[in-house]
Amino acid sequence: MLLISDDGEPERLSTAEALKRAREMEYDLIEVSPKANPPVVKIGDYGSYLYQLQKKEKRQKAHSKQSEVKTIRFGFRTDTGDLDRQAARTREFLSENHLVKVGVMLRGRELTNKEYAIEKMKKFVEGLSDSAEIEAPLKRQGNQFIVILRPKK
Repeated sequence: MLLISDDGEPERLSTAEALKRAREMEYDLIEVSPKANPPVVKIGDYGSYLYQLQKKEKRQKAHSKQSEVKTIRFGFRTDTGDLDRQAARTREFLSENHLVKVGVMLRGRELTNKEYAIEKMKKFVEGLSDSAEIEAPLKRQGNQFIVILRPKK
């Protein structure tokens, strides 16, 4: 085993010798790197070591922001002014590194004119091409067509 002392100097010891030293100091033998060849250990308080590891994980978790899937929906007959507002909102979500699911809702007789809804969706996505890439292509989901966008890198 490779025993790392408090001053940072590595020392090669047998397992029994390392355990004996730890007991003499009334501490625990902590395995720092089990996959290393030879395994790396240090002498210290195991409870304190676990506490430090938990603190480190918590700090890393706090710095990693989760991205969400935001949804933007508009209807078959939504006009350009409202579409511009929806596009601006979509850009906001993309600037915050969220995925955006865009959907065109179809109701009743609108379902017979699917091509118009697909064209409307394609124009909407083309308008966002400066800030978004297509994550999942256009597909039908029930009575709506959806596309998932991700921010451009």
